[in-house]
Amino acid sequence: MSDTAIKPQDDNSYLISGELNMQTVPGLLQQVEPILNRSQDEEVCFDLQAVTRSDSAGLALLVEWMQFARQRDRKLSFRNLPEQLRDIARVSGLEDLLPLS
Repeated sequence: MSDTAIKPQDDNSYLISGELNMQTVPGLLQQVEPILNRSQDEEVCFDLQAVTRSDSAGLALLVEWMQFARQRDRKLSFRNLPEQLRDIARVSGLEDLLPLS
């Protein structure tokens, strides 16, 4: 398993790296709260280009982040969604709901 992390790229863009699965998602879920609370009114973008592997728990994480942001009137988007994660979203009927940039 690879190390999973959220690393700032610039003020409102964060690189997600590693695996998104049942073991890693709980830790990542908690890390988004301070990021969105700091963002003020600006959109936060999560870049998933360095995600090496994902399962349905990874998709659940993105949906949970979307709900968390909406509850706080924050905007967020996802960039470079891996094909594996996009396929899971498509099969689940959630692809059109993801804020992709």
